[in-house]
Amino acid sequence: MRRRPELIVMLTHNDRTVENAAEIFEQCRDSKAKYWGFKEEGLPPDQMKKLFGRMKECGKTTVLEVVAYTEKECLRGARMALECGCDILMGTMFFDSVNDFCRENKLKYMPFVGRITGRPSVLDGTAADMLEEARMYLKKGVDGIDLLGYRYTGDAAALIRDFVDGTDAPVCVAGSVNSFERLDELNAVAPWAFTIGGAFFENKFGKEFCEQIDKVCEYTGAL
Repeated sequence: MRRRPELIVMLTHNDRTVENAAEIFEQCRDSKAKYWGFKEEGLPPDQMKKLFGRMKECGKTTVLEVVAYTEKECLRGARMALECGCDILMGTMFFDSVNDFCRENKLKYMPFVGRITGRPSVLDGTAADMLEEARMYLKKGVDGIDLLGYRYTGDAAALIRDFVDGTDAPVCVAGSVNSFERLDELNAVAPWAFTIGGAFFENKFGKEFCEQIDKVCEYTGAL
C-alpha cells in the first residue's frame, strides 16, 4: 500500500510570502498540517526569523522555498534558510556551492530540476532529463527533489508519475496544486509531499483557510 503524501502549507501567493503570514499561522497553528513554510521574498528577514521560530515552537517542520536562478542568489537563499533556523531548503537551481553549504550546516536540501523561468515559475524539459539531473544531485548528497510538476509546460500528470516512480528519494510536488482532481493524481502517485499556497488564498478547497488545510489533510490521509 502506498503511503499518502504530506501537505506542506505555504503562506505564499504568486510565489511571494503574504504580508499577514504570521497572523494566518496563528489562526491555523492547531490544524492538521505538520509542515509549514514560505518563500524568500515578501517579508523582511527579522519577520521571517520570528515566524519560523514560532512555527518550530508549535512543533512544526519548517520549509523555505527559494525561487532563484543564479549561484549568488541561490547561496543567499541557503544562508537565509540557515539564519532563519528552518529545517528544509527547497528550490534553488542546483549548485555544488549551495549543496556544500547545506551539507556543512546540516540543512536538508531539495533543489529544483528541469529548465525553470519566471516568477511565478514555469517548468520545461523532459522527464528523462529531469530524472538524470535528480540522480546526479542525489549522488552528491541532496536530500530530495523539488519538482514544479503542475507548472510544467507539457503533460504535468505524466511527468509527475514518471518522475516519482523513477526517483528513489523524497519528491515534493510544488506549485499549482489547486483541485481535488490533482489531489487524486497525487494520492495515486504518492510523492513524499506537495505544497499548497495560492490555492488556499483563492479558496479552491473551501471558504476558510484553516478549514481548507484540514480538508486537504483528510483527503490525502496525511494525518
